[in-house]
Amino acid sequence: MDDLLRAVVQSVVPEGRHGPFAFATSEDERALSVSFSLNQEVWKEEHSPERGSFVMLGQLSRKRAGWRAAYARFLKPTDEQ
Repeated sequence: MDDLLRAVVQSVVPEGRHGPFAFATSEDERALSVSFSLNQEVWKEEHSPERGSFVMLGQLSRKRAGWRAAYARFLKPTDEQ
């Protein structure tokens, strides 16, 4: 998947109105705040992230409430290359 954004999880909300979700901030100069769902359609990992976890976010879209990612997973060693 192209155009993935590297980010750090700032908070995890286990019981949101539309299910569990998290907020992450990009590591680049833009410092975008991006939310993403922790349901299986978006979050591609077996375990939920914790505050401070590095994640890769993709398929970003801007909503009225801010940026959202439609794809999310943990950062992998191969992402560092």
